[in-house]
Amino acid sequence: MTPERTSLLIVTPHPSGQLPADVLREMLGDDIFDTPAREAFLQRLFDDGDAYTDLLYSLPGARHVQAPWSRFAVDLNRERDDRVDNGVIKHTDFDRRPLYGPGYDLSEQAREERLRRLWDPFDAAVTAALSGARLMIVGHSMAPFGPKLGLDTGTPRPAICLMPGTEAAPTFPHDRWGALQNAAETAFADVINASPYRRVTLGEPWSTDTLSLSHSRRSGVPAFGIEFNAGLHLQEGRPVDAVMRQMNAAFAVFAEAALQLVHSGD
Repeated sequence: MTPERTSLLIVTPHPSGQLPADVLREMLGDDIFDTPAREAFLQRLFDDGDAYTDLLYSLPGARHVQAPWSRFAVDLNRERDDRVDNGVIKHTDFDRRPLYGPGYDLSEQAREERLRRLWDPFDAAVTAALSGARLMIVGHSMAPFGPKLGLDTGTPRPAICLMPGTEAAPTFPHDRWGALQNAAETAFADVINASPYRRVTLGEPWSTDTLSLSHSRRSGVPAFGIEFNAGLHLQEGRPVDAVMRQMNAAFAVFAEAALQLVHSGD
């Protein structure tokens, strides 16, 4: 294990399918006591999150901050005041199916209380974990095609997307973007070549990871987001164990290369 791993923070904001009981009841009403309905609903939310990213991005020796709650309780990769339909508190899933019953309205007081309980502690945990860190990587997964709730609906997606910011607002040093992309292409070559998905992209379909942008600005620590195409490691929603192991091993190689790129600028 490389000692430098202790200076790497890995954040996974979306792997959970769990909801606080009060939020679950707001969504399901009395069906919260119907075990088949409750379990099916929670499975739906888990499947619509970044399933198994907590495992794919696990790296012994690194620092980790992992979200305990589903992105459908509060999306921790959104700004606190983001009020668009795919913002910090969503009212539909990614197929635009309602999460709440007819006529549901979240009051401003209830909204603030939910953010105070769920968004604020996660933000504080990331801030604390960044103390003394040299690099933050935010790990996600994406659907093979753009969903209905999104900006690229129906568009095929690459195998891996790297999100280092924009040229005007980079979260990872711009002069090392090409080397970062090359490191990912090398580390994940066997995974990609064995799949129907191609390309490691920079900024396609997304250029900026919100957590990376906000925390790199506050802390000065370089950061970037990474998206794995879920088609690499899931078949009909179920994990393919051999591929998961292979991807996790490849991520370890890539993460250490990314750390070296940070050190190369010192």
